[in-house]
Amino acid sequence: MKNENKGSDLTIAVSNFHMSYDEMGEGNIPVIFLHGFPFDKSMWAEQLEFLKSSYRVIAVDIRGFGKSTDEESDFSIDMFAEDLIALMDELYIEKAVVCGLSMGGFIALNAHERFPDRFEALVLCDTQCIADTAVVKEKRLNTILDIEADGVQKFNESFVESVFHPESLTKKKGLVKNLSKVVFANSPQIISQGLLALAGRTETCTTLGAVEVPTLIICGREDAVTPLAQSEKMHKSIKGSILKIIDNAGHVSNLEQPQEFNQYLEDFLGTLSGLKVEEMIESQKVEK
Repeated sequence: MKNENKGSDLTIAVSNFHMSYDEMGEGNIPVIFLHGFPFDKSMWAEQLEFLKSSYRVIAVDIRGFGKSTDEESDFSIDMFAEDLIALMDELYIEKAVVCGLSMGGFIALNAHERFPDRFEALVLCDTQCIADTAVVKEKRLNTILDIEADGVQKFNESFVESVFHPESLTKKKGLVKNLSKVVFANSPQIISQGLLALAGRTETCTTLGAVEVPTLIICGREDAVTPLAQSEKMHKSIKGSILKIIDNAGHVSNLEQPQEFNQYLEDFLGTLSGLKVEEMIESQKVEK
């Protein structure tokens, strides 16, 4: 079914909350973008603008973030994955290309493991398949205690600094300021619940050998949060996957180097369209 409702900050009832999303463009292959923690759908604005002339593109605010308010639930990656599938059901999307960055990648991998038939392709950006080690998990839990005691400012400032390439911090101050505003817009409750969701996630590395959909992996060369080695690991495990490395980028490669990121994404989506044409030709030959 064709959805006529296009625009920014749309809302739709999903599970037990209202999800906010942006939708633009038309196309046979919907592309759904999932943001990282603790960001919101606005981080995908340049990708939506770039692709809208050729594709149906949707960027969502994950439960609790941006305008998808939920201050009551206990968050988990499982829950976020179920929300994704519920959104697809509400929008009458049978299959989609799902593009997730960082936490969005965790959600995409979790959803693909459980609902593989809903995926046309995967785009995994600055993310990883491993679960938190005991040390990292303890660090997240200690951070939550610090937030409860002293507030979120120290965490937010440190986190924003950690996601950017050093050059971006000095030469792209407008970008850094804008992302900082997004991070600081979250309540302490949402930051803490997001950290709990990250700490509680399960690994998906052992499932990568079963991924059969086309997969693009993108990583900033200087990503300090989910290092390039993790993207290389996923690339080796997912048969036929494509790995693209973006120089002069850290953890938010789509923001730091949007033109290069967009070109890799457009090229990949173009191959999917090509595959569709080939499948149609082959099916016509069989019918004859």
